[in-house]
Amino acid sequence: MIDRNAKLPEDDRGATVFSVDPLIVKEHYEADYYHSYAQDSEFFRALGRGVLLGSECKRCRVRYATPRAHCMRCGGRTEWFQLPPRGRVHTFTTCYFGSEEFLNETPYNLVMVEFDGVDTLFLGRLVGASTEDIYVGMPVRARFRRLQRFRVTDVYFVPE
Repeated sequence: MIDRNAKLPEDDRGATVFSVDPLIVKEHYEADYYHSYAQDSEFFRALGRGVLLGSECKRCRVRYATPRAHCMRCGGRTEWFQLPPRGRVHTFTTCYFGSEEFLNETPYNLVMVEFDGVDTLFLGRLVGASTEDIYVGMPVRARFRRLQRFRVTDVYFVPE
């Protein structure tokens, strides 16, 4: 049976608006989330040692700047290799809105970093440069949080 008068339940709560242009609203979200890094565990453990790891396919030799257990080209198993600590900005964007964790840090810059001898790019934050100072080809180097959180944000980049 179809009920053409059906409605979602509503209450008297509305949104708290902080800005109209761009629109920024307050929304509370909180949950404990347990997850496993499984085959990517070594990548996150290495960040705590100040090491950035990539994955290399032993069959076709494609080198990935991000962790993956199997090659996206041929399906072969990959092995870890250490990425160089220095790279270059391939492209970038400035984020004016972020998740709850990053909302107080907006605006912030994200960069896709290219490394010599690596076939794909690594996404990370660029700290220490304003948007006007960032350019394609800009030399950057990896830095690591002093206190590890076991998140991809444990590594970030700074201008070289």
